[in-house]
Amino acid sequence: MVLAPPRTDKTNHDEISLSAHIHSIGGKLARSTIPGHERPLIPEYMSELPAAINNQLVLSALGEDKPGLVNELTRCVLNSGCSVLDSRMAVLGGNFALLLQVGGNWNNIAKLENQIATLESDLGLTITSRRTALATADADMLPYGVDVVALDQPGIVHNLAKFLSQRNINIQEMVTSSYPAAHSGTPMFSVHMTVDIPASTQISTLREEFMELCDQLNLDAVIEPAKT
Repeated sequence: MVLAPPRTDKTNHDEISLSAHIHSIGGKLARSTIPGHERPLIPEYMSELPAAINNQLVLSALGEDKPGLVNELTRCVLNSGCSVLDSRMAVLGGNFALLLQVGGNWNNIAKLENQIATLESDLGLTITSRRTALATADADMLPYGVDVVALDQPGIVHNLAKFLSQRNINIQEMVTSSYPAAHSGTPMFSVHMTVDIPASTQISTLREEFMELCDQLNLDAVIEPAKT
């Protein structure tokens, strides 16, 4: 399976930045008004978001790519009184794929859930949702980054995942890409992973075993502490 790297979406980025800004000043702005107007600068419900961060929902959306999908999805999130917390988006082949983590109070999360069927119909997407909660950091895990580049060949991702799974190492994030080499056009494949390594693991032994696997598969690889 080949996964394309997430493509930057300026509209989504701008809305996420706006949402974060509203988080910091939401309550204050919600009580402010424009001189000569009675309507508040932002809806009153936005002031409720910081206290409701533990009510979270993860949405996945998949369908034919077309302009405006991120706009419509994030508009629905905002109009429900929720806020985008985290997201990943990519166009894979001709398909749009999005993972969206949102937060809000219980009623607003429920309001968003009730709009999923309408969004699916209007946008031509398959959307699934699942309630979740604020993740807590595990002090017994060490975050590491894994980078691999090689000639494209079947089984690269599977062999890396098998190696990590056998050592109880969890993959937190993965981005892969296939592309032609700059001058020769030779098919290449790259992998970037962020993984959690149990603190009890002997890193020197792990690194040695990992590099041995990469030598066997003709992979150029680096494993090092994740940059924070």
